[in-house]
Amino acid sequence: MRKVAIYAALVASLAGVAGFGTPSQAETGQVAVVFTKGGFIVGVGGGEGVLLLRGHKYPFTVSGMSVGFTIGASTTKLVGRALNLRGPESIEGSYAVGGAGGAVAAGAGAVQLQNGNGVILQLSGPKVGAELSAAVGGVTIALKR
Repeated sequence: MRKVAIYAALVASLAGVAGFGTPSQAETGQVAVVFTKGGFIVGVGGGEGVLLLRGHKYPFTVSGMSVGFTIGASTTKLVGRALNLRGPESIEGSYAVGGAGGAVAAGAGAVQLQNGNGVILQLSGPKVGAELSAAVGGVTIALKR
């Protein structure tokens, strides 16, 4: 009986070391995005980006729209991190920009966004062009297939 208990304890400890029963770990990836936006009252924009995760590049598209006071056009080149990734697919989804939807503007060309998968994008970079905006909107990211 004692040998059975020792064997069971050994199997349980090996299962824990092998990763059985441990939750999957969230990962952090690097992100680069080029986004162009323009409009008058309704702003429309789009762009492309790439997620670098585990040594692989995952290209994606970015599309978005804002409604409110928007005049002009701009191109923003953003780089940063994607936090809480559970694989490259988790970067997909809608990210709120402005208002209470999970976006925090941190100055010119810096933003933090969160999607429904819990992925947080922390991005910053220069904005080229002239745009005056007090709009609320969002962006959608989709991996290129």
